[in-house]
Amino acid sequence: MRENHADFTRRQALTGLGGVSAIALMPAAARAAQAAPPIPGPIAGLAPDAALDAIAYRMLAFEPGRATGAGVDTGDYAAWRSTFGTPGEAGRQAYASALKEMVAEVKAYPRDGLTSDQQIGFEVVETAFTRAVEGMALPYGDVAVGSWRNAPYVVIQNVGGYIDMPRFFSSSQPLATADDVGPYLDRLIEVPALLDGERERIQAARAMGVVPPAFLLDKAIAQMESSIAGAKEAYAGPLAGSELAEAQSAAATAERIAARGIVPALERQLAELRVQRAAAKDSAGVWAQPMGEEYYGWALGASTTTSLSPDEIHRQGLAELEELHGRMDPILRKIGYTKGSVGERMRALAEDPRYQFAEGDEGRKEIFAFIEERLQWIKAQMPRAFTQVVNPRMEVVRLPLSEEPGAPGAYGGAGSKDGSIPGRFWINLRTTDLHRKYDLADLTFHESIPGHVWEGEFSNRLPLIRSILAFNAFSEGWALYAEQLADELGAYKGFEVGRLGFLQSLAFRACRLVVDTGLHSKQWTREQGRQFFVERNGSKVEEVASEVDRYCSWPGQACGYKIGHSEILRQRERAKSELGRRYDMREFNTALVLGGNAPLSVMANTVSRYIARAKG
Repeated sequence: MRENHADFTRRQALTGLGGVSAIALMPAAARAAQAAPPIPGPIAGLAPDAALDAIAYRMLAFEPGRATGAGVDTGDYAAWRSTFGTPGEAGRQAYASALKEMVAEVKAYPRDGLTSDQQIGFEVVETAFTRAVEGMALPYGDVAVGSWRNAPYVVIQNVGGYIDMPRFFSSSQPLATADDVGPYLDRLIEVPALLDGERERIQAARAMGVVPPAFLLDKAIAQMESSIAGAKEAYAGPLAGSELAEAQSAAATAERIAARGIVPALERQLAELRVQRAAAKDSAGVWAQPMGEEYYGWALGASTTTSLSPDEIHRQGLAELEELHGRMDPILRKIGYTKGSVGERMRALAEDPRYQFAEGDEGRKEIFAFIEERLQWIKAQMPRAFTQVVNPRMEVVRLPLSEEPGAPGAYGGAGSKDGSIPGRFWINLRTTDLHRKYDLADLTFHESIPGHVWEGEFSNRLPLIRSILAFNAFSEGWALYAEQLADELGAYKGFEVGRLGFLQSLAFRACRLVVDTGLHSKQWTREQGRQFFVERNGSKVEEVASEVDRYCSWPGQACGYKIGHSEILRQRERAKSELGRRYDMREFNTALVLGGNAPLSVMANTVSRYIARAKG
């Protein structure tokens, strides 16, 4: 069904792109008619490892772009490189149906005789797919299967193809050989259908009464306008900038596809966003949407992999914030900040010119140099923290300009499973005022080493299904634990203000527990959320403006960080208590990262196995 639909959308695109050379597109259309990749069937009767691999490829059949990101759209699955699959509601329903089938098969699969790694694999699949099926049963929103970005609004300031597609074509779609040019154009032709599928879904959501907050729509509209203006460069630029003559020759075709297919589809989305803006209100939380309480309950469970209620998470955030501020206070006093609350003193610290980067491009160069120095330091420390080390291929890059206004201060992740795509630490540099010299080191450790890039490098060495399924509470909990490891390894020795940045980072995540639940469960306003960060934690106004808006469009996601970090620390204390002198930090850290990205309950089982091995 997917391949037939792909052929149909290509024919539609070719009809609507009358000025595009049919000769230029003929190879792409011919490839689209190739036989579909052989998708594995039911797993009953397969050996455990083969069953888990079959599940992985059945999942990726619905997310071919993800297969490209993982570097597994090769061999029998090479045709996936030319398609994004079925767009819109039809694709969503087909995916939901397949996930239900796979959950039933995994539950029925015999578990006797499985190795511990195989057992984890089946547990991870069952948890991820069950959560996704529950989310897809809700009548609106985007569900990330085994990933982190669940959103009630399919197109908004930080969600949607208008953001994802330019990044995908510039950083994930291969352009290494002449044979890659055709698949690039194949996928480019599909983008209008993908965008129209999103538009149809947000129109259907509006018909149900689901309209995003006005302030989010204002951002999305401005960014959509920017995307339209930059469409030529976004979609044809990677071809034009390639060293391949074939890619350079195809750039003109890509420009016409962008102008006559993609831009009109973006304009249709923009028109719908403007209709929604006319009906929008400023209620920040998902509580104001139809089935909002039910949606938030699901989103919290998906993000934290726990059954904690909004009230329980809110109280935990307040308690942890108080504890962290108790650790920050003596450091502030030691460096001369003695008057006012911790938040007031941290705001004063942020204004200290000694810790600010220069404005403009000069400051951006300073930031890149600072990050590079900290990366070299932390790489040298890894043998002190792990019994097994990796050397990730990674790069530090600035976020695309069009993405920066709605994006967080940074994010990062591992590269592809085959190593062809490097890990990346994306840094938001719309203004250098987003960052300070006392908090940028901590951000670097979180996003790269030993944080997201490091952990992802280990996950990429696991069986395929374990590499592509990730859980927000573990991913972000690990990244916060990585910040703590850097501190424990001496990152701030002789630089006490740097430890303040680390502690403020943890306190910031505790604030997230309070603000996210405040917005979506306690009916806080956007301004209440911002002021909580600024007044209680001394956070920078510029930083929290986008942060709070992010929580409004990704309900629950912000809660995974501190919930995951606190659970990792709880499990570490359990290991110390049970093992006494036999506890070894390097062995514990290695066991945890080798156990892979998993729900918190499965992570606890990993720790139990480490304890049993250490006891002998």
